[in-house]
Amino acid sequence: MADFQILQSARQFAKTCVVAASLAAGLAQAQTAAVKLMVGFPPGGGSDAVARILADKLKDPLGVPVVVENKAGAGGQLAAQALKAAAPDGNTLFLSHDHTITILPLVLKSPGYDSHKDFVPVAGFATFVNGLALSGGTPAKTMAEYIAWVQTQGKGQGTVGVPAPASVPEFLVKVIGQKYKLDLQAAPYRGSAPMMADMLGNQIAAGVGSVPDFIENQKAGKIRMVAVIGGKRQVALPDVPTFAELGLSGFEDIPYYGIFAPKGTPQAILDKLSAAVAKVLLLPEVHDRLTAMGLTVGYMTGSQLATREQAYAKTWARIIHDSGFKAQ
Repeated sequence: MADFQILQSARQFAKTCVVAASLAAGLAQAQTAAVKLMVGFPPGGGSDAVARILADKLKDPLGVPVVVENKAGAGGQLAAQALKAAAPDGNTLFLSHDHTITILPLVLKSPGYDSHKDFVPVAGFATFVNGLALSGGTPAKTMAEYIAWVQTQGKGQGTVGVPAPASVPEFLVKVIGQKYKLDLQAAPYRGSAPMMADMLGNQIAAGVGSVPDFIENQKAGKIRMVAVIGGKRQVALPDVPTFAELGLSGFEDIPYYGIFAPKGTPQAILDKLSAAVAKVLLLPEVHDRLTAMGLTVGYMTGSQLATREQAYAKTWARIIHDSGFKAQ
């Protein structure tokens, strides 16, 4: 019996060594293989620009190339589903904001992933706000003028572009319409880039999207932002009032940006990735470029990002419920 127990112990020890060796090999591989940073929207939009800024600098602390992959479609759903299917080795990550991680699971019955069960937050790096912008051909210069203008126009002029269906921008369009008794209709696009193209071409009179999506054309005078969500005005847009200032409250909880990995990714890999994000955010060129895009830069650990997301989900579950929207 003693010999049998010794044999069993030896076998168990051997298995433990194999597991440890496999983990070590996985960590070593993660340190030498290129990291793929997925984005759920097309090139040219705000998320794509943010991802490329970070990817360019993350390669240094990680010691490997970081390649941005645009896996656009369904408001980031395709990228999220791809992350769920990816190996949990740290080589496939997902840079996303609130829409794919929080909002889609609230508005879709079967999004094809569960953010809490299938993903693990690596790090948060910024918050941002959405806002209402007017196309260059729209005569209004302020929110009040836009409301008055829509009231004098046909239904077609009440069309407002949004970068994705069942998104925060779409709900914002609905609330604005209800508040001011306007016949506003959201026109969903496949990302902010095609929406912006139609705004610049005066195909639509207005759009709701994130400040990073609008900021460059705002600075160039090609569009006019007239209101933003949040509890205070944005540093990059000091002359643009908040919706709360204009009498439309309830949109003070602002969206977030973060990086996510597949569930089951070893903690050692998560720690290394999170530390790399923290390091690059300290670089003036990264901080300044993200700030210029309208982001509020701030590092969050994985657990802090998880807490932030849970609070945000609670806020928007209430807003979506109160709007009368039914999960599709």
